[in-house]
Amino acid sequence: MRDLAHRPGEMREHSLDITVPDAMGAGVIAVRQGATMHIDVRLEGLHEGVLVSGHASAEAEGECSRCLIEISEPVEVDFAELFAYDASEDFDFFVHDDLVDCEQVVRDAVVLALPFQPVCRPDCPGLDPVTGERLADIGEQRAHEVLDPRWAALSGLTLDDADSGGETTDEASTTTPQTTEGQERSDAEQAD
Repeated sequence: MRDLAHRPGEMREHSLDITVPDAMGAGVIAVRQGATMHIDVRLEGLHEGVLVSGHASAEAEGECSRCLIEISEPVEVDFAELFAYDASEDFDFFVHDDLVDCEQVVRDAVVLALPFQPVCRPDCPGLDPVTGERLADIGEQRAHEVLDPRWAALSGLTLDDADSGGETTDEASTTTPQTTEGQERSDAEQAD
């Protein structure tokens, strides 16, 4: 940075292959510690500081959030941040001893680019809820009938109507007919 410091308009470009010092991402998928990351970076001198912009690419590893198999997918991100000369300025990053530390900028960009729920393929069917097997491996099967445990006690009951061969008895026909309030009034008026 020594040749860029306080020289607006100066620019340097670098291409780096680095080993990731700590895992980037803490979810189901992450760029693992020790993985190789390629970074193309551009450093531009400005009046307020140094503009650091670039492109980072790496391979993220993890597991499918639906079927839990191991997956790997490329991660490519662009980043840009201004590193200020004066620490009193209202900036997040600063130039220290003619150096800029881009690790946090790259880390933030990579972590935000990682999928929240990665899948091995867009139409991954996941796991069978009863057996736990991968549905993609076992193919089409008849769906297991799941009985709600609240109704389990009723599963042993049988209806008499079904056992009598279709003959039904109407319980209402053997009892007295029900009347409505209007019918009762008209019957009472006729009696008077």
